[in-house]
Amino acid sequence: MRDKRAKARIVARLVSASFGNFGDCKPVGEGVSEMRIDVGAGYRVYYTRQGTVVYILLTGGSKATQAQDIKQAIRMARGLKESGHD
Repeated sequence: MRDKRAKARIVARLVSASFGNFGDCKPVGEGVSEMRIDVGAGYRVYYTRQGTVVYILLTGGSKATQAQDIKQAIRMARGLKESGHD
């Protein structure tokens, strides 16, 4: 990632999420949620929950690739469930 400011904000959000503060998020389907980072290209991080504690980072992208990123994240979440990791 070339945008150092955006990278720093994304890392800060992931650190914050590791302490339970996910900030601006919304569900996008099939147990996948989108963490929205309002900087630069409008970055998104997609995740799902395993049980009640562990969160799995599935994929990320920008507003421009949002539709494809959501589809990929949902496919990955399905793969986790099918392999017994839910």
